[in-house]
Amino acid sequence: MPTADHNPAIESSTDFDPASSTIAVVTFNRSALLTRLLESVEKMDPKPGHIVIVDNASSDDTTEVVEGFRERLGTQLVYRRLDTNTGGSGGFSEGMRVAYELGSEWIWLMDDDVEVIPDGLAKMGKWAPRFKSIQGRRYDYDGSEFYWQYRIAERMGIPIPFAPAGFDESGFKPMNSGCFEGMFINREVVQQIGLPDPRFFIYWDDQTYGWLASRKTPSVIVDEFVLRRTREIKQWDMGVRHMNASSNAYRYYIMRNRGHIKQYYRSLGVYNPVLFALGTALTFAKELIRLVFVERTFRGTSNLFRGLRDGRKIANDASWRPMPPLAAVPAAG
Repeated sequence: MPTADHNPAIESSTDFDPASSTIAVVTFNRSALLTRLLESVEKMDPKPGHIVIVDNASSDDTTEVVEGFRERLGTQLVYRRLDTNTGGSGGFSEGMRVAYELGSEWIWLMDDDVEVIPDGLAKMGKWAPRFKSIQGRRYDYDGSEFYWQYRIAERMGIPIPFAPAGFDESGFKPMNSGCFEGMFINREVVQQIGLPDPRFFIYWDDQTYGWLASRKTPSVIVDEFVLRRTREIKQWDMGVRHMNASSNAYRYYIMRNRGHIKQYYRSLGVYNPVLFALGTALTFAKELIRLVFVERTFRGTSNLFRGLRDGRKIANDASWRPMPPLAAVPAAG
């Protein structure tokens, strides 16, 4: 599982202190969903030391909802309202920055359309002495077990859809990806790989960030249900796996952001032109299948082609640089 970049220095055997953790949430015009999440935080035992809410310039009553919970949560609330919508990528980058500067030892990222299982933080903390990049499990909207593609075919830069869903007696499986709907990561890893890249806007940002983390420390998904999704998404049921509906914006960024991934791969010396091109072609084909079988339409293909075009511009940008490491500021005592 460790790569040539793996750094044993960031492994630790210290006990987990819930107060050393921060939940960082990104929200945009979904105050009803955010309310459910904050109500679940109110019921948590134990609670984190902080909860950071990054508001992507919502135009609804998000500010009023957040302020209404400030005295109820039982933990310190930090609210950051951005001037513009920076997408999930920009929101999580800002949330990570704020949590890091607060001195948080652990940062737990999540969207506004989940709720936390009351003892979720304790379940994650159980693994904290052993690992530094951890993903818990989620229940889907209907209470079923949500399957997340936790492994990627590295040289192609795409998820492996048939990675085994089951766990053995160890209770964890190696992963080389990430998902901002529940990523639990230690500040020492964040310091080394920097903040999530806001240039993605949406899509591939969390996979790339989790992949970068896995190059520095053993990363795992653990057999602990810690979140529940609270928003129903149109899906195509394929048995064990599901394919979610998408949008024109997602289709565009899915293809465009392949340019950013290509640049990251080049910067780390893992880029293989043939295999990466195959990954891009398979991604394009998957999105066509999603259009036809989930959304029952052929409209939207122009966004895929536009994303490919703009992705090539990003890949050819000689001034592109990866996100830099952070200053090694000590954690809060």
